[in-house]
Amino acid sequence: MSRRYRVAIVGAGIGAEHNAGFQAHPELFEVALICDLDPGRARRLAAAAPGAAICADLEEVLERADVDIVDICLPPFLHYDAMQRALAAGKHVICEKPLVGSLAEVDQLAAAAEACGRQLMPIMQLRFGNGLRQLQYLIARGVAGRAYVATIETHWARGPDYYATAWRGRKASELGGVWLSQAIHAHDLLMCLLGPVRRVFARISTRVNAIETEDCAVASLEMADGSFAGLSATLGSAEEISRLRFCFEGLTAESNYAPYRASSEPWRLIPRSTERASRINAALAELEPQEEGFGRQFALFHQALKTGGPLPVTIEDARRSIELASALYYSAATGSDVELPIGPDHPVYRGWL
Repeated sequence: MSRRYRVAIVGAGIGAEHNAGFQAHPELFEVALICDLDPGRARRLAAAAPGAAICADLEEVLERADVDIVDICLPPFLHYDAMQRALAAGKHVICEKPLVGSLAEVDQLAAAAEACGRQLMPIMQLRFGNGLRQLQYLIARGVAGRAYVATIETHWARGPDYYATAWRGRKASELGGVWLSQAIHAHDLLMCLLGPVRRVFARISTRVNAIETEDCAVASLEMADGSFAGLSATLGSAEEISRLRFCFEGLTAESNYAPYRASSEPWRLIPRSTERASRINAALAELEPQEEGFGRQFALFHQALKTGGPLPVTIEDARRSIELASALYYSAATGSDVELPIGPDHPVYRGWL
């Protein structure tokens, strides 16, 4: 029988979506504790987690010997300290995006997790969508062929109501704007499909809201495989969409436009020949739909804890996202191309702020 891990959710905002993912697998997880400064919000989330207690202090969470996993759903500027404290307390850790605000902090967390023998899993739940999975499978089977170009559009809407929350829109607490808080998922999917980024040129601006962080941004990327990608992001779109479009040697693939589930079906897979169409159909006939989102990521996390196998999302995956964000912000600040990888001697290694 599989061990049932006891979870403490720290932060009852996005923590509500995490809770739904845990509740999808009651045989694997028990949400035992909800921690939030707002007792009313904590109680509301606890009502959706049968048997969960509530508290308002992270230290109380860490002192609980019966808590195995600390799931951090706090504002970005609080992530690093909370993760370090949870690891030091001997807990496994899950943390929302963006993981932290610098490559230096990512590397310090990786060292801390290794030293204490605990697992740290960043959240990237959109990796587990069936539409994305189809294209990944076609790439792995050689059906897609060489990549040519990709365009990634994150065109969302955020206004004064969203930024009424005090920590949002401030560099010191949100750490970044549309690149970091909204587009990070789509950019992670780009790298999941095409691999590492080699070079970045970016521009950012604040045009939509009276905030400190950027809400309009564009970038040109050269990928390590030689293909190109264009990124476009804004928080001033009249219609919220996320669109990922990839042109390969053998096919063109385009996601659905749903802003928060672009990795799910349906995706358009357009072959360049009838022969390629036959190969696509034959390959996809081998795939069965699977669970998506948080539930799938958490189930795979449980499997990794049980078997000692690889995590479904690793700290190296988060590092790649933070490295891209670092390059985007540094390019925008300096007006220069930025080559990756970024090492400890680079000016932006310790943060873009």
